[in-house]
Amino acid sequence: MSKKHRFEESKFLVKPGAKLDLDKFSTEAGKELKDKQHGGETLEADVSALQEAQQVLYASGTHSLLIIFQGMDAAGKDGTIRHVMGAINPQGCRVYPFKAPNDTELQHHFLWRPMAYLPERGMISIFNRSYYEEVLVVRVHPKFLVPQRIPGLDINDSHSLQRLWEHRFEQIRYFEETIASHGTLILKFFLNVSKEEQKKRFLERLTNPEKYWKFNSADLAERRHWQTYREAFEEALAATSTKHAPWYVIPADNKWYLRAAVADILAARLEKLDLRYPKVDEQESKHFKELAEQLKQE
Repeated sequence: MSKKHRFEESKFLVKPGAKLDLDKFSTEAGKELKDKQHGGETLEADVSALQEAQQVLYASGTHSLLIIFQGMDAAGKDGTIRHVMGAINPQGCRVYPFKAPNDTELQHHFLWRPMAYLPERGMISIFNRSYYEEVLVVRVHPKFLVPQRIPGLDINDSHSLQRLWEHRFEQIRYFEETIASHGTLILKFFLNVSKEEQKKRFLERLTNPEKYWKFNSADLAERRHWQTYREAFEEALAATSTKHAPWYVIPADNKWYLRAAVADILAARLEKLDLRYPKVDEQESKHFKELAEQLKQE
């Protein structure tokens, strides 16, 4: 499989070890695409490439793919998953939404939770939000740490909390390095929506009866913490973007651009694995030919 990719992934990459300023990343469509129609055509081409790549991934049984989507509310996570991955063979792909942890999950280390959902060889797992919530929403609301009963933690002490975040960043890096060494390609996308566009999407959910179901009153409460969330994202992404598990900051104000960019990066990175369909030895190949001849003679 070979195709010309329209997006330079380094444009979106959070460079490992570098300080991150999200204000330096655009939220609007780039010049790679002319308009919405061009974006749709590009998405269609990349989805086709993804279908082929997923089939080879599934057949080869040597690697797996973990895709993580994070972003503010209404950034477009659900729609991106639906439009980019909707045509993928469901036998080889699973989507897991990470909502508030249940009582059992709270009694374990925060990285215990995703273990059951990691992709086995040949499979794709998509995390709609993820274990990163433990250094994002929990950072904005430290009270969520209370039921975790972490030894020695004082949620009222900023130094104690900062040590926790840095320790969790380190644990995430080791965790991702471990699963990457086992053959899992890890690709993480932060959907970078502007505060103005989020407001527009919230208003649409509040005024369009067909979208009432999408709205959660808690979303407005979280919007009041916009800057705190941005700072949490900046530190988390900078601390955990690595060569084996990179973060990409994708402009999300134009959904057609967002989806095309994500699909293009996924297709390009899967191609780099250079996977092949399994080959059979000469004896088995000869046996297949004999069986084919038998069928022809029926």
